[in-house]
Amino acid sequence: MAATPGTESPVVVTRVSERVRRITLNRPHKRNALDREARQALRDALAECRDASVVVLTGAGGTFCAGMDLSQLATKSQADEDELNHSWRMVQEDIRHHPAIVIASVAGYALGGGATLISTCDLAVVTEDARIGTPEIGFGFYPGLAGPAVQLRLSAKRAAWMVLTADRIDGRTAVDWGLANLAVPAAELDQRTTELADRVAQFDPVALEWSKKALWQIPMQISEWRAALEFGAYVNAEIHSRTQSHVDALDGFLGGVRHPGQGADQ
Repeated sequence: MAATPGTESPVVVTRVSERVRRITLNRPHKRNALDREARQALRDALAECRDASVVVLTGAGGTFCAGMDLSQLATKSQADEDELNHSWRMVQEDIRHHPAIVIASVAGYALGGGATLISTCDLAVVTEDARIGTPEIGFGFYPGLAGPAVQLRLSAKRAAWMVLTADRIDGRTAVDWGLANLAVPAAELDQRTTELADRVAQFDPVALEWSKKALWQIPMQISEWRAALEFGAYVNAEIHSRTQSHVDALDGFLGGVRHPGQGADQ
């Protein structure tokens, strides 16, 4: 993994800071479409980064990810296709269950499986001119991964638009629709993503991990009001059983409240 973008390694891991890692999809000649080797390399990279609080997922060569490498589908058996779909699903599960907050940093194309990665990442920063879409219908497929992902993330009509038209939406539209958090000029993508990563990474890693669990459970698994509130209480109990950071934080806050008006001039 100690390679640099542009070398033969299909996925590159970079240590940005003590608590932030960057994973770069590194097949720019294929618009970072992921073949079997690259998918396994991404899973290995995610496993390597389990000590981080935040992982930034991005692509080399000015583009994010064009999804699965369609050349793998040519003259392949049903068993091969099943394996391909399974390995893509496992990539998504690795991100969903990763202890770190995963931020997609998206420029250029994010198609099919690339759009799925945006949906699966916890946060997403995209360039204003990014091209995000699910083109599978044009090849005679329902987008078996990207379709369910956008259907869970977007309103019904917006998800249907992506699935049925094969149109690509830009970064501004992705934010308007709720698929991404920030749309920024291309020249600012790295800076704005790093700022967000640093902001999130300052918080207690246990609190981040369990807050991520709650975000995936509610409302996808738990949608009833009382059950959701009970799960929220359970999550806090689990956090507080594993870390005491909240005690220091509350003491610091309450100390300031107890002594209002004390400033640099006193």
